[in-house]
Amino acid sequence: MYNITPQDVLKGPSPFVLTAELEPVAGLDRFQPAGFPEIGHVIYKAPRSNGTEEAVCIVDSPASMANHLESVCLRGAHDYELVNDLAGMPYVRCVTGELQNGGQLTRREIVVTSLTEGHRIASTYFLDGKPLTNNGNPKNNKFQETLTEEFGIALPGSKKAHPPVEKWWSVFLTIFRYDPNSLVHGVLFPQWNIKIPRFITAHLEAFGASRVDRSGVKFDRLGKTTSGQPIFAVDDAVAQSIRATFILDVGLIRSFGRKDGKDNLGLGDQQKEFLVALALWKIQRLLDSAFRFRSGCHLALIENGLKAGNKSVKIDVDIKNAIQNAGFTEPHIMDVFWPREELYREGKEVQSRAEESEDESDENKNEEGED
Repeated sequence: MYNITPQDVLKGPSPFVLTAELEPVAGLDRFQPAGFPEIGHVIYKAPRSNGTEEAVCIVDSPASMANHLESVCLRGAHDYELVNDLAGMPYVRCVTGELQNGGQLTRREIVVTSLTEGHRIASTYFLDGKPLTNNGNPKNNKFQETLTEEFGIALPGSKKAHPPVEKWWSVFLTIFRYDPNSLVHGVLFPQWNIKIPRFITAHLEAFGASRVDRSGVKFDRLGKTTSGQPIFAVDDAVAQSIRATFILDVGLIRSFGRKDGKDNLGLGDQQKEFLVALALWKIQRLLDSAFRFRSGCHLALIENGLKAGNKSVKIDVDIKNAIQNAGFTEPHIMDVFWPREELYREGKEVQSRAEESEDESDENKNEEGED
């Protein structure tokens, strides 16, 4: 077994691939893959080199795995504060509350963050909100105006823009400043023709899989509905092995910055190293203890089950040191304000502009059904 560090990955070949062999906890055989009601989960026949076929089950897609990897950054499913390890890492929050006569926000309430929103920093929850000053007063301009100005792509009188080649360095630096997680999992601003694909793509699959059909029943003990006692189908699976695959596009990270003589264009070496460290830290956090991918899918890493190629490896990452070396400036958290009456306006949904596109590089937090 040997250790894998962010420096090793950044200097090594691209892509860098890690695989993790998992098993259901408590000695169980069955587990529940992702699926939708009336459809169930996917089992397909994959051709093998010896002319045979193997039944493979998609336990979780890359979009769902990205959601899981982001969830480990937070203290809990309903607690939007970062875990202690990530203190000092920037991200964006959408907040609401009451404005005093002087325009200062009181009773601040966090609505969503760029770590919980499917489109991250590109969500309308952030773009159409107004950043708060240090005193808690909303600025006059929307956050999207701050971004286009710092990107260097602002076009007076127009909401659309296309960054010239030389402005991409500013795009990378600006996103890194406000939400480096968006550079790890990908982000899309369709209105500005800015698309950055995923650095880390993860798959969760089961091999030698078979479908297990079972049923459940819902009881209406008070008789207040017309449903009675409906019987419903439940789709589980069994398999010979379960494997998570993590593909890190190191070449993409390298493209975020380079030297031009004595000057840096885009991200510097330590900033790129932080992005790799964050990705490795997430994988490590996901695998360190049994992880509940959904109610019926509680999986744990088998002993020496993490591998790079055919060799067992251990992730060696000091995320606190990586954050310190990345050079993040205060404030680390950008709060973007929405008036309560606009945020919760009846009959109108607040949608991300990116939802209008069908780009596969963005994640949707509700992409797959769970039970």
